Amino acid sequence: MTACSSTGGKPRDAGGGMGAGQADTPRFTIAMVTHGPPGDTFWDLIRKGAETAEKKDNIDLKYSAELQAPDQATLVQNAIDSKVDALAMTLAKPDALAPAVASALKAGIPVVAFNAGIDDWKAAGANAYFGQDEMISGRAAGKRLADDGAKKVVCIIQDQGNVALESRCAGVAAGFGGSVQNLNVNGTDMPSVQSTITAKLQQDPSIDYVIALGAPIALTAVDSIAAAHSTARIATFDTNAALVDAINAGTVQWVVDQQPFLQGYLAVDSLWLYLNNGNVIGGGQPTLTGPAFIDKSNVEAIAQYAKNGTR
Repeated sequence: MTACSSTGGKPRDAGGGMGAGQADTPRFTIAMVTHGPPGDTFWDLIRKGAETAEKKDNIDLKYSAELQAPDQATLVQNAIDSKVDALAMTLAKPDALAPAVASALKAGIPVVAFNAGIDDWKAAGANAYFGQDEMISGRAAGKRLADDGAKKVVCIIQDQGNVALESRCAGVAAGFGGSVQNLNVNGTDMPSVQSTITAKLQQDPSIDYVIALGAPIALTAVDSIAAAHSTARIATFDTNAALVDAINAGTVQWVVDQQPFLQGYLAVDSLWLYLNNGNVIGGGQPTLTGPAFIDKSNVEAIAQYAKNGTR
C-alpha cells in the first residue's frame, strides 16, 4: 500500500474562522505518521485538525500514513532521518511500533501518541495521548445496544490485529452482556466488505444488530443488509458527512463519536506547546476526546460542522 504523502490532496478548509490567526513563534517541523488507509474519511478529519493547528501554530506539518505497522515504522524512521522537531503518531500495533518511538526519543525528538495505543503510549515513552478509551466507549455502545433491545450482535473489525478496534468489540461485548460475534473484514476493499457482511447475515438471520467501527464500513453494511434481505439495524463508531444523512434517513441508528478532528488538532498543538514552552498536557493521563453519541436527536447540531469537513 502506498503512503498518503503530505504534498497533495489536502482536505478543504473549514469555515467558521478555524484558520484565523497565526502564532509568532519559531517555525518547527512536526511529522504526523498514522495507520490511516488512503481515502478513509475518518483520517481526512484527523488530518484536517492537524492542518488547522499547523496554520495557527506556524508549524510545517509533514503527514504520511501506512496501514501496515512495518511500513508505518519505516515512515517514522524517515521522519527521524529528516530531523523533524517533533513527532505525532498512532500506535495501532504497538509492539511493532515501540522500537520506532524509541529511535525518535534517542534522537531527541519528542513524541505524542493519539487515536490508537491508549494502553501502550506511556510505556513506549510518548509525552501524551489524545483519543478515546476504547474499552469505555465499547461498553457504552454495548449498553446502548442492550437498551435498543438487540439480541444478537455482530461487530465488524476492518483491520485485524488493531488494538483499538479489538478493544472496542471487547467493550461492546462487555457492555451488551449478550451474544456478540466479531467479523473480520478487509477495510481497504469495500466490495469485499459488503460481500463478507452479506454472507454473514445470510448465514445467520438471527443477527438483529450490526455495529461497525468506522463510517465507511457502516454505510457499506447498509447495502449488505439490503442484499441479504435482513432486518438488522446498524450502529457505528466514528462519523463523516455521509453518515449524518444516513442517521437522518434512519438507515444508521446512532454513532459513537471520538472527535477525530480534535485528536489531530491536539496532537500538533500539544507539540507546539512543548517545543515553545516545555508544556505537557494530561498530567501523565490520556486526554479523552470521546465517546459521545450522535443520533436523530442531536445530529442537526453536528451537521453544520460536517459540512465544513471538521466533524
